[in-house]
Amino acid sequence: MREIVVSLPEGRSYRVFIDPFLFSRDDWLKEVSFPSRRGVILTNDLVEALHAERVQRFFVQRGYAIDVVAVPDGEEYKNLATAEKVYHELLALDLDRKSFLLALGGGVITDLAGFVASTFLRGIAYYQIPTSLLAQVDSSVGGKTGVNLEEGKNLVGTFYQPSGVFIDLSFLETLPEREYREGLAEVAKTAFLEGEDFTTFLLEHAEDILGRKGTVLEEVIARSIAFKKVVVERDEREGGLRSILNYGHTIGHALEKAMGYGVLRHGEAVSVGMRGEALLACVLGVSTEEVYTIQKTVLEKLGLPLRVPQKINLNSFFSALWRDKKREGQKVRCTLLADLGKPAMGVEVEKAEILQVLPEICEVEG
Repeated sequence: MREIVVSLPEGRSYRVFIDPFLFSRDDWLKEVSFPSRRGVILTNDLVEALHAERVQRFFVQRGYAIDVVAVPDGEEYKNLATAEKVYHELLALDLDRKSFLLALGGGVITDLAGFVASTFLRGIAYYQIPTSLLAQVDSSVGGKTGVNLEEGKNLVGTFYQPSGVFIDLSFLETLPEREYREGLAEVAKTAFLEGEDFTTFLLEHAEDILGRKGTVLEEVIARSIAFKKVVVERDEREGGLRSILNYGHTIGHALEKAMGYGVLRHGEAVSVGMRGEALLACVLGVSTEEVYTIQKTVLEKLGLPLRVPQKINLNSFFSALWRDKKREGQKVRCTLLADLGKPAMGVEVEKAEILQVLPEICEVEG
């Protein structure tokens, strides 16, 4: 079992446990402090059918009173209406401020559960149990919570750290191939930000990674979390350094919104967004063709998309882009890569420059 500690001030530190069969052992539980014995698993209907009974039984057999609340699966349900329904269900179950949530699911559930926990009764404890690769390597760690509005992704949210993260690699065995591969986009993003060593590791072990080989996969997950841990410890609330973790997300989020939530998975959008932003770095003279080519090769080897599969309406795309949280006036601030391991933060990008690279990643109309 691997253990990574995210060290934060004022009692917000927590442990991340990683094991191929974490919920088949309980020695790690002694290192976790729960506020009470009363909790609720928040999940979606698909994960509920696959894993909720197993996790519920694990805790019940150890003296906890655990109920299950399930919401519909899909990015389109990560909204305030779903959050409100969850609030009502938690109240009906008579939860109090000492109760806790267990977020069982992928990126939508990690974000939604964190948001609900941070606002229900003005804040209760929550623990992440990520079941998708994307959630295991990224969204379960760091305390970013949020829901989407009609205008864009994660426009309402909080910074609210989990009290623990429990990663059982066996959950990945049931993950559909497309959903598994989208998680590799966040792995690739982390590798590009960390530098040549991790990037080379992905190139050399791509076949084993795609084959979900346990030892290599565990290493990939641990390295991704270890990198994010350092960034979060230095900049918990994204005042500067943490913005590098948005690499690929500025263009990616706009594509995701323009196509309609559910058409393009989040990791797929990030993959295409990284390619677009790598091209943008070349256009702006921030980076070189060589750095772009390395990134493109890694994405291809990991089976990730380089273009979106349908036409994008320009008005819809730029409408979403201008609502980006990092926008200032008619410019968007992006993190670009000057080189592997050398992110350039806060690069101002104008509409004309984005228009130069869009045809490479999508067919546009309007």
